Formats: sequence, C-alpha cells, structure tokens
Amino acid sequence: MLETKDLLLVHALAKAKSVRRAAETLQLHQSTLFRRLDALEQDLGVRIFERMREGYALTPAGERMCALAQRTQQELEDLERHLRGQDMRPYGSVRVTTTDTLVMTHLTPIFVAFRQAHPEIELEINISNQMLLLTKREADVAIRPTFQAPENLVGKNLFTLAVAIYAGKRYLQRHRRIEDLAAHPWIGPDESLAHVRWIRGLRKSHPNLAMPYRLNSVLGMMQAAKAGMGLAMLPCYLGDTEPELVRVRPPTLEPGNRLWLLTHPDLRQVARVRAFFDFVGGELAKLKPLFEGRMDAAAPKNGRPERTSS
Repeated sequence: MLETKDLLLVHALAKAKSVRRAAETLQLHQSTLFRRLDALEQDLGVRIFERMREGYALTPAGERMCALAQRTQQELEDLERHLRGQDMRPYGSVRVTTTDTLVMTHLTPIFVAFRQAHPEIELEINISNQMLLLTKREADVAIRPTFQAPENLVGKNLFTLAVAIYAGKRYLQRHRRIEDLAAHPWIGPDESLAHVRWIRGLRKSHPNLAMPYRLNSVLGMMQAAKAGMGLAMLPCYLGDTEPELVRVRPPTLEPGNRLWLLTHPDLRQVARVRAFFDFVGGELAKLKPLFEGRMDAAAPKNGRPERTSS
C-alpha cells in the first residue's frame, strides 16, 4: 500500500530532478533515498522515474503519483490553516511580509507598541518587495502597496498613497527655481522597480527626464535626494517626514497605489492574527493624512518651493 512518505519522495525527486537535492529536501541520505525508490518501484512493479544523464524524469505512472502528491500536500496545508483557525487565544507567532520603506519609517514603532500590548505574540518580519505566498505559509499577514488584493486573500484597503516630487535643501540652494522638470537631473529607479505603479506613471508622464543616477531602492532614492543629487519622486510618507527634503510640486493621489493589510481567509479568525489586524490597522489609520500627502502644505509658487508648518 502506498504511504504518504512514498508520495513525498516522488514529489521531491520530481521537483529537484536530482537525488542529492531531493535528499536534502527530505533530510535523508542519498543512499536511503535510492533504496526507498528502488523498493517502491519493485513493490509496484512499475518504473516511476527514467534515469537520464540530465537527471530523473517522471514516467506516466510517476506523473500520476506526483499529481496525487501535490493534491495531498495542498490538502495538508489546507488542514493546517483550518486547525490554526481554531486557536482562540492570542499567542504564538505572526509572520509578516512588508517593504523596506514601511519598516524603516512607520511600521517599526507600531510593531514595538504591538509587542508591548501583546507580549505573548512573537513577530517574524520578512522584508521583501514581492508578495509572498500566504497560501503556502510563507507569511501570515502582508502589509504592502498593491493595486488590488489577490482574490484568495482578505483584508483592509487602508488608504490611497500619495506621491510627490522632492528636492533636497542643498540642491535648492543651488537651483532657486524649479520650473522645467526636464532641465534638472533626476534620481530614478532601475528596472527592478519598473513594476511599481507610481514609477510607471512617472515614466509615462515624463518620458524625457534625464536620470543619471538610478537605484533599486526607494530608500536609496530618498537619501540621494537629501544629499542634493537631484529631483526624485517619492511617496509622501517618506518625503514629508524628512526635514532635508522639500516638495517642488503638489502631491498626487494614485488610484492604483493603495496600502493593504492582508491575510488568508483561514487565518483571519485566528486570535493572534485578529489581534495584529486590529492593532496595526488602527495605528496605521492614524497616519492616513501623512500617507495621503495631507501633512505638509508645501506647494510651488511661481516655481519656487516653500515649506510651511501645519
């Protein structure tokens, strides 16, 4: 009779196509994996893999087993999420995926306050510009800008994010008037950030801007602007909190640039996740004016930027 461990072995070898890598995944010795595979094929009386120079390839029988293994793995993951959903006491670990800009600015103080309010809940923060797979338990909660939440997730659309064009005070000491944006050097994103909607909008609306300095980090763009490298478009929640930066144009609300707080449907009633949602969502809501660009009344007058106190 087939056992779950047999299916896992077939699935691991099919995915890795190498005995060494599959053995590492299953935490087995290669010789043990060889013996188990040979014994399985002898018991079933059928070849599961073709041994080729390029690696191991599934036979038709192996493909059926691998498909069953994938379904079994998915059902186990679904069961795990369901069982975790029965946990009604707020303790344990919450895995959070978010961006470096949010962690380095406003999220860390919120996380500190959350830990003080819920000392039995541990936080694991994964800083990434990619949406981790909440369905695969790579994370429990995502806090990130995105146009639309994936259909398989639930959560809150906290607010629309504003962006604006900024320059450092050092730069403005040399260039008192910012009239023609194309006449100034820009600090730009590299191709790794081309998927970000407000960056795509910048390139579309100002295709002829000179960008002699490009980075793969929005935080790096902000630092370069502070140092006087040139102009940069930045989220207002970054630019408006930096005293060395000044808006040179009014902020723009991008309809597709929204901040979301998301989780998997099976986890939304887990006590620790619910506690995280309620606390962090509430604290972020207090910052809505900042994220929407309404904390700084600075606006250009005849091309001359000014900063006014609120």
